[in-house]
Amino acid sequence: MRYLSTRGDATPRRFCEILLEGLAPDGGLYMPERYPQVDAATLSTWRGLPYHELAFEILSLYIDDIPADDLRALCAKTYTAEVFGSEDITPLRELEDGVYLEGLSNGPTLAFKDMAMQLLGNLFEYELGRRGEVLNILGATSGDTGSAAEYAMRGKQGVRVFMTSPDGRMSPFQQAQMFSLQDANIHNIAIAGVFDDCQDIVKAVSSDLAFKRKYRIGTVNSINWARLLAQVVYYFKGWFEATGPQGGAVSFTVPSGNFGNVCAGHVARMMGLPIRRLVVATNENDVLDEFFRTGVYRVRGAADTHETSSPSMDISKASNFERFVFDLVGRDGARTRALFADEVGRTGRFDLSGDPAFADAAAKFGFASGRSTHADRLATIRDTDKRFAVLVDTHTADGLKVAREHREPGVPMVVLETALPIKFAATIVEALGREPDRPAKFEGIEQLPRRVVRMPADAEAVKRYIAEHCA
Repeated sequence: MRYLSTRGDATPRRFCEILLEGLAPDGGLYMPERYPQVDAATLSTWRGLPYHELAFEILSLYIDDIPADDLRALCAKTYTAEVFGSEDITPLRELEDGVYLEGLSNGPTLAFKDMAMQLLGNLFEYELGRRGEVLNILGATSGDTGSAAEYAMRGKQGVRVFMTSPDGRMSPFQQAQMFSLQDANIHNIAIAGVFDDCQDIVKAVSSDLAFKRKYRIGTVNSINWARLLAQVVYYFKGWFEATGPQGGAVSFTVPSGNFGNVCAGHVARMMGLPIRRLVVATNENDVLDEFFRTGVYRVRGAADTHETSSPSMDISKASNFERFVFDLVGRDGARTRALFADEVGRTGRFDLSGDPAFADAAAKFGFASGRSTHADRLATIRDTDKRFAVLVDTHTADGLKVAREHREPGVPMVVLETALPIKFAATIVEALGREPDRPAKFEGIEQLPRRVVRMPADAEAVKRYIAEHCA
């Protein structure tokens, strides 16, 4: 398998070449040259496999430069009951007739990001060990990516983490998870701005090829193909459990800000997994919902990015969306570059409403969307608690609200759970008048000493900080 850039650089690269890279040299995102196809017979042989074996089968279709025994061992090391709470790894529960929750938040940081990040940490350590090299990871987080990356990379040989986050915009629990880590290889940088400012800094530093090479800069954001690839696995797992032996089509609803989680569903569908619809659920920052309704992709500035009670989706510039648009426009790298580098770079928007390809987003690729507000979140949290005695976090509530608007008779609708409610306790208290349960290991985390530096939204300042701490 070889990989190419969404912006036209077709230089063939293998998986381990792009694993440590992040952005392609031309500023695009890496994509596989083709999607391996999985037929009904293969699905039948995979049904019932333990999660780590299913992960190996899917990953091995994309990774041919890690020996099979080594890749199998890395998957087995990652997806264990000790790390994810049970052998099931991603338990599926039926809430009501035809509506399911797939539990993705049982890892070390209580969020779905652990599903990929734990594997990424092991892949990084393995590949750096093979090369005898070090890697400086630069990331941006709106809440959960940061803690998942830091918990996955803490103490790893040959790895430092520099994680940017929007100062004061994460929940208190999310901040405490990250900033309380005292490991020498973990560096937290709070940026004066919103998540999109942090993401822009990561892209700016990654685009400075001389700096990137000198300081061995890599990324763990969902622009990293390996992370997105790891997320493909739980779509297959959810499909197996929702359909049973008879198979059939399933729809997924995915709370989405940066488009990485739902893009993994797009990959699974392109591989042949019988996914009927991929429903994108946004909060008040509805740039993705606007596109799927109108064909207009319109980036908002910091002043127009709302601070909401589902803060991990307070994003108005969806990095992974470029991967889908690349497929939507027929894998035309020049067209994708023109849309994202030129039009978005110049005007902050592009308009595909008059392009025949826009109709394919729904008809050919199965996408639909919807929007949820703070009032919707409160109502969904209360309703789900009252009717099913199930407590959901704010982002999962957004997903449930939108999922119910897109249900179809006879088609199971699987909502991807994104985090445990304790990460957003203030809104749970507002909805229900009580605190959510807190795992014992996180008791008193908000009172622990913190290790964080604050900076302006300036890529040069971040580069100076990295250089100082890599000397």
